[in-house]
Amino acid sequence: MRPNSPGQGGHSGHGRHGIVAVVPPRSSASEAGEARDSDRRRLWTALLLTAAIAVAEVVGGVLTNSLSLISDAGHMLTDVSALGLSLVALWFAGKPANVKKTYGYYRLEILSALVNGTLLLGITAVILVESYQRFRSPEPIKLGPMIAVAAIGLLANLVALKVLHRRDSLNVRGAFLHVFGDALSSVGVLAGAAVMWWTGWFRVDPIISAAISVVIVIGAYRLVRDSIDVLLEAVPPHVDLDAVRQLMAQIPGVTAVHDLHVWTISSGIYALSAHLVVFDPMVCNNDAILSSVKHELLDQFGIDHTTIQIESETYAHLGEVH
Repeated sequence: MRPNSPGQGGHSGHGRHGIVAVVPPRSSASEAGEARDSDRRRLWTALLLTAAIAVAEVVGGVLTNSLSLISDAGHMLTDVSALGLSLVALWFAGKPANVKKTYGYYRLEILSALVNGTLLLGITAVILVESYQRFRSPEPIKLGPMIAVAAIGLLANLVALKVLHRRDSLNVRGAFLHVFGDALSSVGVLAGAAVMWWTGWFRVDPIISAAISVVIVIGAYRLVRDSIDVLLEAVPPHVDLDAVRQLMAQIPGVTAVHDLHVWTISSGIYALSAHLVVFDPMVCNNDAILSSVKHELLDQFGIDHTTIQIESETYAHLGEVH
């Protein structure tokens, strides 16, 4: 069983893998639209800044022979992907479903995240191999230009943090954390450049490069893992299936819960299907039961797209047809 299309529900949640956007259920459509427009402008600003610095660091890394700059650019590339997926999620939020695609195009975000994560793992593998070779045979680095490029990158990150600061949207808050990681990475590159400036020990560069690559691998692995979980319709990480079952079973009139499924449509958009067994559907207030269950699921777990079948105790034991 699957719920109605996202566009048909009473509440809406919107978002991206690792980065989530949720429109408050009590907001008016116009307020939600204004919030999305504001988030979109902030995310575009941060995306353009991050992408520009990533390109500058790649060029600077090649010209200065600094592998840590190139690795830092790779780290920024992970955040360019995250910011881009956030914007894609906001765009999808405004596209209606249709008779052929009742879920709309939400899953394209997940496919994009899977491709991005896979590419990032390949990029970091190449950087790690190069780091190992550079550590065995260190090469001189043009430290002056390297420091200048890293400093510009840090400054751009600070501007992006200012743009993304103090926003209620989980989407923008997630982007803020990604850019904050970029800023810390730039600080690490500058610290390494300072050590090399004073000591002349150029093995610091591949060490920093490897450290940044490990951070990228962790993020890319999570991106791939979470994308695969969504495509396999696994239970969302924040949802305890037993707790959901218990919550539904304690609603007055409900005697049992079976055929319970919870999955992710796209980042921040969760769906549920279940069968509720009640004392007597002819006597119980089925509308009240459904209303209570739906409100509890939304309040406790953020699940706002549900398909619930109500059955009598007799019907529940007729067979295994779901």
